[in-house]
Amino acid sequence: MTHSTVIRFAFAWSLLALAPACVSMKPTMKYTPSAAIANRLPAVEVTADQGPLAMNDGALPEDPLAVFKQECRVNLTEPTDSAAYGYARFVVKKVNTIRLGRGLQAFQMATLLLPSVFGIPLEWYQTTLQAEVQVTDADGNILGSYTGTGTSKVKVAMYHGYSQSDAPRLADIIAMRNALAQIRPQLDTASLRLRPLLMAGGTVENPTLSSSARPEGQ
Repeated sequence: MTHSTVIRFAFAWSLLALAPACVSMKPTMKYTPSAAIANRLPAVEVTADQGPLAMNDGALPEDPLAVFKQECRVNLTEPTDSAAYGYARFVVKKVNTIRLGRGLQAFQMATLLLPSVFGIPLEWYQTTLQAEVQVTDADGNILGSYTGTGTSKVKVAMYHGYSQSDAPRLADIIAMRNALAQIRPQLDTASLRLRPLLMAGGTVENPTLSSSARPEGQ
């Protein structure tokens, strides 16, 4: 290794040491866009099935349920600490994640990661996900099924992107939220029909809704 290469290497890593860390994913994890349907559904027991996400390297097993609970609390259902009138089930049907820009990663390594100091990303994680929300009454009778497709593209970068470990998980979470954003207007249209059917079906025995209906951290 030549003297000039050693100096360049030391300079690059000193810049990396002084540069800001990757963006934290915690604010994005806790944030669900507020776009409540006009006629909220009565409180329901919320469940989720991760489906093919179980084979993905991104979302954790608990993420689909957490995302759907937030969506229900913020946009879909009435708050309650007692009764649940039926069920809402979030099911991931299909998922595909690809990594884009791998050539940039090779370029970054060849230049000792120096371009990352100036915001050039290492790569992107892009997820396309199809999901379904099933609404059933307390006896398990299906009242409606609603499908949406969500996509995401999350940048891996040290200056204004996410870390290599956080990016795939965040890509899956954003794709789930975008799929729910497609499902939300369908539920809005169906809410006038669903609400009386859920109420007429009675309440769920031993609901766990008292914990799931509260905002995170409470």
